[in-house]
Amino acid sequence: MTIEIIAGVVLFIVVSIAISIRVLPEYERGVMFTLGRMTGVKGPGLFLVIPVLQKMFKIDTRVAVMDVPPQDVISRDNVSVKVNAVVYFRIIESDKAVIEVADYRDAVSQLAQTTLRSVLGQHDLDDMLASREKLNEDIQQILDQQTDPWGIKVSNVEIKQVDLEENIIKAITRQAEAERARRAKVINAEGERQAAENLALAARQLATEPQAIQLRYMQTLIDIAGDKNSTIVFPLPMDLIEPLMDLTKNANAGAKSDGTSASDDK
Repeated sequence: MTIEIIAGVVLFIVVSIAISIRVLPEYERGVMFTLGRMTGVKGPGLFLVIPVLQKMFKIDTRVAVMDVPPQDVISRDNVSVKVNAVVYFRIIESDKAVIEVADYRDAVSQLAQTTLRSVLGQHDLDDMLASREKLNEDIQQILDQQTDPWGIKVSNVEIKQVDLEENIIKAITRQAEAERARRAKVINAEGERQAAENLALAARQLATEPQAIQLRYMQTLIDIAGDKNSTIVFPLPMDLIEPLMDLTKNANAGAKSDGTSASDDK
């Protein structure tokens, strides 16, 4: 009878120890409660949990990824859009994540949804489409501040997609086309202005050098001759004709003077 009692006690102790042994990996922590009071955080590694007297809550300290469901947002310029996002967070104080909030994942999810609607509702549609990095940073800072009492660190927030209605997409497309057309006209006008300035500068330089005009004229003739045209019609500048006309006038004047001298001799 004594041997049986001893064997039973030994068996009870062995079973109790086996049940009490806990092993937590590097990324987990155990928040310990003894008779209802928080008595510390255990782990990682091997430790004991006394049955009945103690209770342990395991907390994963790795970075968690949470999808924020699509939210209906009305922008500051009264455009209705659907926006979804993803939140990256991790628990840095395991005891607060257990004591301060009943379900930290649900709490972070609900807070992320309300913050997403609140922040995006203060911006225009153009900001949502073009300034996502700034919006991500604003949402992350607000979430991190709100979740700090829960022992949670929000490391990053990314807006994944902004869904627009079809009529809004068409309006944005028309606006983009109009903007491209405006830029094209501005660039064309700027090119015309620069070309006019260069032509005016070239004209002033050519006006000071008559020989340069003749050289330019000869170069133009060479360019025309290289086009394999069967017939070439080009104007003859007065600068080339005037020397010939002067020679002709001088020759005629000399002939007349010779004729007058001959008649006087007679």
